[in-house]
Amino acid sequence: MSGDGSKKQFWKRNTAKVPGNIQHVYGAQHPPFDPLLHANLMKAGNKPPSATTPGKPKKATTFQEFESITSDAWDVGDDDDELLAMAAQNLNIEVVMETANKVIENHSKLRERRQQRMDKMTEPDDKDGQEAHEEEEEEPDEEDEREEGAEKTTDLSFSSEDLPLSGNRLVKSQSEAPVGSPKEVGVEQAVLHRQQSLPHRPVIPLVPRIVDQNTSGTPAMSEREASRLDKFRQVLAGPNTDLEELRKLSWSGIPRQVRPITWKLLSGYLPANAERRESTLQRKRQEYFGFIEQYYDSRNDEHHQDTYRQIHIDIPRTNPLIPLFQQASVQEIFERILFIWAIRHPASGYVQGINDLVTPFFVVYVFEYIEEEVENFNVSSLQEEVLRNIEADSFWCMSKLLDGIQDNYTFAQPGIQRKVKALEELVSRIDETVHCHMQQYEVEYLQFAFRWMNNLLMRELPLRCTIRLWDTYQAEPEGFSHFHLYVCAAFLVRWRKEILEEKDFQGLMILLQNLPTMHWENEEVSVLLAEAYRLKFAFADAPNHYKR
Repeated sequence: MSGDGSKKQFWKRNTAKVPGNIQHVYGAQHPPFDPLLHANLMKAGNKPPSATTPGKPKKATTFQEFESITSDAWDVGDDDDELLAMAAQNLNIEVVMETANKVIENHSKLRERRQQRMDKMTEPDDKDGQEAHEEEEEEPDEEDEREEGAEKTTDLSFSSEDLPLSGNRLVKSQSEAPVGSPKEVGVEQAVLHRQQSLPHRPVIPLVPRIVDQNTSGTPAMSEREASRLDKFRQVLAGPNTDLEELRKLSWSGIPRQVRPITWKLLSGYLPANAERRESTLQRKRQEYFGFIEQYYDSRNDEHHQDTYRQIHIDIPRTNPLIPLFQQASVQEIFERILFIWAIRHPASGYVQGINDLVTPFFVVYVFEYIEEEVENFNVSSLQEEVLRNIEADSFWCMSKLLDGIQDNYTFAQPGIQRKVKALEELVSRIDETVHCHMQQYEVEYLQFAFRWMNNLLMRELPLRCTIRLWDTYQAEPEGFSHFHLYVCAAFLVRWRKEILEEKDFQGLMILLQNLPTMHWENEEVSVLLAEAYRLKFAFADAPNHYKR
């Protein structure tokens, strides 16, 4: 098999964002073959399998076939042998290392053949010239070795980043990741050079703040911002909030000062009638902590322990570089929220990635009680009752969100399969050049868009941008379940220039899984949403234009 073939095989095994062979976690099972769903997808335009040419990896034509050539997309723990045994065999670091070494070996052979061809074309006429040429070749060989080492480090570090879903990015557990190995130390400078063009995602939270521009410590609000805040307060002040008017105002972003109450209203957690809100809050908060008393002690029972153990493993990985989420009290809150949700939704149970969906609600509802920045805020300084309120409100609003997209997490994850297929069809209509470019280099949409659907782009954007994005999702009818598709399409086409510049499978995968959004602010999100709305207006009610 050619070097390019091995490289594609390596990436397809180690970077595909599909659920693969993850263990059954309280009702959550991952995709076997679903005949009915397969039939529907085939009707939607999938081509039947065809013979593949020797030396090239077989192109998947169904979700089952795609799964069969990809490894597990998740990490099942740091040092838990039992969980590791249940993971896909391709997750074994020895297998990853062996495959990576083969990729490097193929790269070296290709480099040698390329150099030999160059030597023939530039062969000196005399012996002295030949000797000089050979001496000049010695240094490039050393440089080649450094480049090969850099490629190896890039491959290994990227596969270890992308296999499991960790807190902020896909990062393999430290006990397994080949971080800090002697070979990597020798090529550190080459890796840093590569990072300048494609920065690694884990540094994102450290560059800008979590929060948007409407926070304390920023310049005073402009006249326009003050006017918008006043409009929100007028709508919210009435005895019966006009939710339609509130949605119109919220579509363009919600000021921090009124975001908590606005999210609770738009999500359906609170009623529009102002007199009923306080009693509703008390009742729902009591109901949530009733669930805690009833179910939480069962987390170590035999039939629940797998669920709790997976949640317990995932929580520390939730935004690991933001100190707020590494506080013990915050992690305990997240564990309770996720465990109770899993117990109450046995059709899906807990699925990795759901832990991310708690964070925007938690941050927004913390802002309801503080003025300072939240990244380093010590939540233990809040009163216990306040923390309980934040926990219960986060649980109910996350539940409301997941009620609309639960088919993303049920058996075989049919919601994600349909949305990825729809994204592929949509992109083929709005930018055929980009679509054909990815087809040319055999990039499957599932390899990058699965994560976009499973985590609602939270792994692709800084958290402050996610909060701004969710302002519009809350305001848009079926924002999380339907409008998100058009946001993903606009997001992909946004990187058109960078995508078309990549001329191989590996380069495209590195780009699509590390899109440079670390410096994004509200302005970039607003442009993205405007483009998504344009696409929705053009395609949502025009199925003949939507499909080929």
